[in-house]
Amino acid sequence: MTVSRVSIYLSFDLTKRESRTEVHSKSIFEKDRRDWLVIPDAIAAYIYEAVNKMSPKVGQFLADAAQTPAVVVTRNFLIRETTKLSILAEQLVEKIKNLWYTKVLGY
Repeated sequence: MTVSRVSIYLSFDLTKRESRTEVHSKSIFEKDRRDWLVIPDAIAAYIYEAVNKMSPKVGQFLADAAQTPAVVVTRNFLIRETTKLSILAEQLVEKIKNLWYTKVLGY
C-alpha cells in the first residue's frame, strides 16, 4: 500500500466516528483544543459526503477502508504525536509570555 493510499484511507476514518455536525462544532481555536486532526477530519467528511452521494458503494468502501488496522494504528499515532507537539507549543508560548512580561515589560 502506498503512502498516498494510506493517507486517503486515513482521512476517511472519520466516516464511522463522527457525524458532520460534530466535525463542524469543533474549533481549533479553543484554548484547550489539542486535536489538530479536526481539519483533515472535516475535509474527509466533505469528501465522503460527496462520494457517498454519487456512489454509495464507493462511499461504503471508503468507510470500510477507514476501519482497517493499518489506518486506525496510523491515525492513533498521529493523534498522539500531534497532541505532544501541541503541548510543547503551548509550553513554549507560556515561556515566551513569561519572558515578555518579566524581562521586557518588567512586571
